Parts: sequence; C-alpha cells; structure tokens
Amino acid sequence: MRKSEIHAAESVSCLNKALNELKDIWEEIGIPEDQRLQRTDAVHMHIKNLLDMMIAEEEGLKKRLQNSIETCRKEVTSLCNELQVQECQEEDGLTMLQLEKDLRTQAKMMLKEKSARQSELKSLIQQDQDLCDILCDDLFPIHPERVPSQQQLQNYRQHINARNQEKERRHAEFVEMKRQITVLMEDLEQHPDTSFEKDAVCEDEDAFCLSVENLSSLKVLLHQLESRKAESEALCVSIRGRIAELCEMLQVPEEEREGESLMQNTYASTKSRLNALQAELQRLEELKKKNIERVIHTIRSEIVKFWEKCYYSPEQRQAFTPYHSDDLDEEVLREHELELERLKQDYAEHSELYDAVITWSSNWTLYQELEKKATDPSRFNNRGGNLLKEEKQRVDLQKSLPKLEKSLKAQIDQWEATHCKEFRVNGQPFLQYVEDQWNRHHMEKEREKQERQMKKMKQTEEDLLYGTIIRTPTKRRLAAGTPTPGKSRKLTSTSSLYSSTPNTTLRSICSSPSFRPPLSSNKLGARTPARGRTPRGLERNKENISHLSGALRTMAASPQRNYSITSVASSYSEFSRHTGSGCNQVTPV
Repeated sequence: MRKSEIHAAESVSCLNKALNELKDIWEEIGIPEDQRLQRTDAVHMHIKNLLDMMIAEEEGLKKRLQNSIETCRKEVTSLCNELQVQECQEEDGLTMLQLEKDLRTQAKMMLKEKSARQSELKSLIQQDQDLCDILCDDLFPIHPERVPSQQQLQNYRQHINARNQEKERRHAEFVEMKRQITVLMEDLEQHPDTSFEKDAVCEDEDAFCLSVENLSSLKVLLHQLESRKAESEALCVSIRGRIAELCEMLQVPEEEREGESLMQNTYASTKSRLNALQAELQRLEELKKKNIERVIHTIRSEIVKFWEKCYYSPEQRQAFTPYHSDDLDEEVLREHELELERLKQDYAEHSELYDAVITWSSNWTLYQELEKKATDPSRFNNRGGNLLKEEKQRVDLQKSLPKLEKSLKAQIDQWEATHCKEFRVNGQPFLQYVEDQWNRHHMEKEREKQERQMKKMKQTEEDLLYGTIIRTPTKRRLAAGTPTPGKSRKLTSTSSLYSSTPNTTLRSICSSPSFRPPLSSNKLGARTPARGRTPRGLERNKENISHLSGALRTMAASPQRNYSITSVASSYSEFSRHTGSGCNQVTPV
C-alpha cells in the first residue's frame, strides 16, 4: 500500500475518533438527540465543505499543471525553432508534475542558450562593426534580431578572425609603406600636399582607414616617389657622366673635380645632390664655352675612336662635314656632341655584333701573322718548340675561322630581320667584307709566290752567268772515294749531263773549272761584275753567254710558266755540245 493510502486511512480513523469524542462529550453534557443530529450535521457539513474546498484547490492545481505543461510545450517548441535544434521527445509514464518540471527545465535551458547566443552575436556584431570601420568592408550577412545557430556563430567567429588577420596584415603593410614614403619624401625634400598624403604620413597610424582603395592609393604614391627618386638618381648619374666627360674634355685636375664627391656624399639628400650636380654641370658648361676649340678637338678624337669601333668607311667619315670644318663655334661643338652621342648609341645597340667582329678580326690578324711566319725561312732557327705551337695554332685558326663566320652570319641575319636594315662594316656588308679579306689574302699569297719564283729565276740566271756555286740548304754526306771540295775536279763530259739528275747537272756545270776562277785572292777582282770589267774567259765565250742569257730572259719574261732547272741544264748541254771542246775550260787571267 502506498503511503498516501495509509495517510488517507489514518485521516478516516482520526475523523471517526473525533466524531466518537464529540459523541461522548455531547452525552456527558446531556445534549438532546435532536441537537446531536444538528451538531453532527454541522460537523458533517463543515468537513464536507473543507474537503470540497481542498478538492477544489487540488483541481485548480491540476488545471494549473496542465496549463503549465501546455505553455512549456509551446515555449520549448518555439525555442527549438529559434535555436534551430531538434525538439526532444517526451518520456512515457510521467506524471503531470514530472512532465511539467521537465518541460520547464528544458525551456529554462533553452532560454539560457538563447540569451548566450544573442549576447555573443551582439559582441560579434560590435567587433565586426569596428573592423568594418577600419577596413571599410561590409558587415557579415547575419540578422541581428534572430537567434543564430551554432554553425552561424562559428562562421561568424571565423569571419572575425579572418578580418582581424587582414587588419594586422594591412596595418603592417601600411606601417611599412608609411615608413618608406616618409624616407622618400625626406630624401626628395618633398612635403605632403594633399589631404590623403597628410592622413597617411602625419596622422595617427590607428586612425588611418585600411581600406583596399587607400592601400592601393598608398602604393601608387609610393611608386610615384620611388619613380621620382629613380629619375633623380638616374639624372644624377647622367649629370655625373656628363661632368666626367666635360672634365676630361677640359682636362680638369682630379683634385678640382666635384662630381664624384657630390655623388659619394650619402648624408645629403637626392634633391641636394641633384641641385649641386646641376650647378657643377652649369659651371663646366660655361667653362666649356670658354675653351670651345680644345673641347672640339677632344670630341673629335673620341669620334675617331668610335668610328674605328663601329668600322666606319672613309665615305661614312667624310659624310660628317663638321669634322673637317675649321670654324670652331658653338654650333660646330653641338654637332660634334650630337654625332658623338649618336655613335655611342649606335655602338651600344650593335655592341654584340661589333664584339663578334672584333673577335673575328683579331683571329684573322693572328692567322695572317702565322701565315707569314710559316713562309719565313728563319723560323727553322727556332729551338724553343714555338714552331710546332705556331703551326698548331695556325691550323686551329684555319678551321675555326669559317665556323666563326658562319655563326656571325646567323647573328647578322637575325639582327637584320629585327632591325630591317643591313649591317655594314667599313661601308660594305660584313660577309662581303670577309670575302674581300680572304680574296686579298689569297692574292697576297699568290703575289709573294710569284716574287719568290722571280727571285729564284733571277738568282739562277746570275748563277749561270757568273758561275756562282749553288748550294743546297742541307748538308749531304760524301760518298766513299769522293774527292774533297778543296781539290780540283775534272770537267764532266757532255754525256754525263744527260745521264745525271737536273740538280747534279746544274751543280756540275756551275762548279766546273770552266766557270770557276782560280783560288788566288789577287785574281778575285777580275771575276766581280760590279767593277765593270769583262773577264777574258768570258770574252772568249761571248757567243755562249749571249745564247744562255737569251734563254734566261725568256724564262724571266714568262713567270707563269714552270721552268725547271732540268730544262736550263739541257739547253746548256746542247750549247756545250755545239761549241766544241774550246769552251770546256776557261783560261785563267
């Protein structure tokens, strides 16, 4: 049995006991029966009214519980909708009190969650508003009156964090640009003019609006200042170069030159250095006007250097008429300066090709020098091993020059296609210039070859005329039984001239007693042609000598023909055979 039933049974027992006690009291008092009935009815009525009142109160409590349950259900449903959460299911078997308590607890917790979300939303909106004021951005898209969901709050928090990071980044960027702008303005001696420049440089850093537009404008301002400084520095360098040129033209001593000291003064601002350099340039320009003649001659020497660097032809040099003018005035000076500037620009534009041409020219000059050394007989006197090195170098150059010319041709073709004009060296196309150099080289070699042939034939004529002994450049080993050179030899017979080799025949003829004077020193003067005397031996052989001289003159008149010593010796052999034995010996004087 439940406790409530036990309590109810006890209440009934108490009521019965009370009635019994009332009955006993009434009996003792002696109250009549009718009054007892009245009193009993009064007690009954009183108890009934009390119980009815109690029942009514409990019924009211029940009704209030039912109303509370209904209200809590509605509130919970509404809060679930606002908080965007799923509504909890009610448990079965719960009493009205338990159900009302559970619903009231759920509503209380949801109201607390709603209040927390609304409070956080309000804080986030305030932070967002502050960031938007600084960054000049739009607010996060969220309704301030609605209860946000957890996901919306999470997104809002992430947005605020991103905005804070962006603020820090923009602030750091602004601080750095502000520092650079301040330094540049101080360097350029420039003050803020516009309100934006004043806000960016002079105002508090936290008060500056870090919008994208403001940062972009700040970047533009920074780039403008950097451009101005770069232009000023470039102008300083240009003026300094001009000052150096004028100092060289005017031959200003090193201790009197102020351009370098002005450029090296790092403590002075760019504006100050520029003003000082401009003043120095103005002073040198005035000095140049006073020394115009010397300056023009200096510029002319520079022009000649660049003419040589750019391989200008004589016609191109003659085209600049002020160079040959004797009237030296400011107009002529200006034309010379313009021409020098044009030459410098032309050399700068074509420097790669000119460097390649210089490389080819140096290799070509070295190749020609090695070619000349290769034909020089004195090269065999070298005992240091340079002969082999020079020959190897000459062969390498002979192979590398065509490759270099081919590479140059490709570069020139590309350059001409780009600039739509012809690249010239010494007034003619470079390839034509190279071809002319090769042709000139071959012609020079051919001319030297012909000169050597003429010299050799002339020497042969003199040897045959005057009996000069022809000796080979190399020594020959004497065979066994050969007489010594100091002893006299017998004249070789006519038949031996035909059977021997050409060199042997010529050596036999030239070394025969018929053409060799006596060894006496007092007789040598009779054989010297420079004295204008005719030896008596030659007097007797005038006819033979005239025939021989005619043959040699025929050889000299036709250098293109390949005369050999064999043919000369053969002619002389026939001449000896026809003259008889009288010419086999020359009578000494």
